Amino acid sequence: MKDLRDAVIATLLEAQQNGANLSVMVADSTSTSKIAPFEKAFPDRVINVGIAEQNMVGMAAGVALSGRTVFTANAAPFLFARSNEQVKNDICYTETNVKMLGLNAGFAYGPLGATHHCTNDIANARTFGNLQIFAPADAVQASAITRYAIQHNGPVYIRMDSDKLPVLHDDSWQFVPGKPEVLQTGEETIVFCLGTLAHEALAAEEQGITIVSLPSLWPLDETAVVKLIAAHRQVIVMEEHSLSGGLSSIIGELLHKHGLRQRFIPLGIPAYEFTHSSSRETLRGQFRIDAAGLRVTLRGIAAAA
Repeated sequence: MKDLRDAVIATLLEAQQNGANLSVMVADSTSTSKIAPFEKAFPDRVINVGIAEQNMVGMAAGVALSGRTVFTANAAPFLFARSNEQVKNDICYTETNVKMLGLNAGFAYGPLGATHHCTNDIANARTFGNLQIFAPADAVQASAITRYAIQHNGPVYIRMDSDKLPVLHDDSWQFVPGKPEVLQTGEETIVFCLGTLAHEALAAEEQGITIVSLPSLWPLDETAVVKLIAAHRQVIVMEEHSLSGGLSSIIGELLHKHGLRQRFIPLGIPAYEFTHSSSRETLRGQFRIDAAGLRVTLRGIAAAA
């Protein structure tokens, strides 16, 4: 069981020790980001701007222009909601070398309600040009994506979870941008998972279904994804995100573009709805994006066959 944030910070620390030229900026989010080990080793490389996300993003762009690779680390619901213009203009439009960690995405802040639920970050990120978008499923993926982000010259967004989760990969796993990852092979039904919902799909313990993690949302190997879809009769998407603009939209657009006629079942937050205050487990159950919800969906498919 490993926290994705611990993996990211350990990777940043190792990179800086090995000569990378990094800075990390936080918005009163030192505990949320778990930045302490990096800050202890390199105190002059961490800047806390306070609760001023717009300033953080603008300052990050400025520091990056000095030649450093800059990571911002703050709560995902406030990254795009409060800093939308700065992300668009200061980072993406100008292709500034800033990497944004969106912490506590999805329902991580459960009881704090809709103001703190991050369910439209992928939708926002997809509307910006020049921005690569990733959503790791476990600590190994998070570490590998961070290493890639350090060496990639340009804007990156990494959607982060805050739970301790089982590790799905060993340390030899290689990250290939755009590549879908098949976690389980089946026959008629394929399930695409956003980020850590791969754990829910696997926990359903349903044999005969294909489970696919998409750690890289952009770039995306369209040919590989379409090939996977074409080999199945039903397509399910599980995402802790709005059904507008997220992974369901990505897969739905591919179905339309390539004239694929598979049955399509998107599981997530319906458009035009606000979420409410509750535990993450309860919210996942409400929107059927947990293991039990996937089992119910699969039973419905079987009954309709």
